[in-house]
Amino acid sequence: MTGERNLDTLLRTMTPELQDGVFVFCTVDADSEVPAGLKPLLQFREREGITLIVRAEDAERAGLPHQFASRLITLTVHSALDAVGFLAAVTTHLAAAGISVNAVSAFHHDHLFVPEHSAAEALRLLQEMSRVPRAR
Repeated sequence: MTGERNLDTLLRTMTPELQDGVFVFCTVDADSEVPAGLKPLLQFREREGITLIVRAEDAERAGLPHQFASRLITLTVHSALDAVGFLAAVTTHLAAAGISVNAVSAFHHDHLFVPEHSAAEALRLLQEMSRVPRAR
């Protein structure tokens, strides 16, 4: 299945969904393994260490220092990995409202980690954004 590339279609059909739970960002040494029993939603290896995005309660249980308590909003449209401008439009719209975003593009969807206290407002703004007609 090929993902959508048309920006207007992507914005109109993004259908944002707020996922359950609070997520945090952690890091472990690049030479380390992920702590036993921890199931990261995302794992990314950088030169400085391995970034893990995990549920807040899992990080605390594992004793991992963490930052950025966030909620996850999934944009459920199947966006193509080479779609141009979709995340730029979305994150610019949220930035204009003073909401920071850590975006992750996966194979099928784009996912936005927004500050926990801003999640409801971010969801509302994204829903409004998908209803606004765009110039052709």
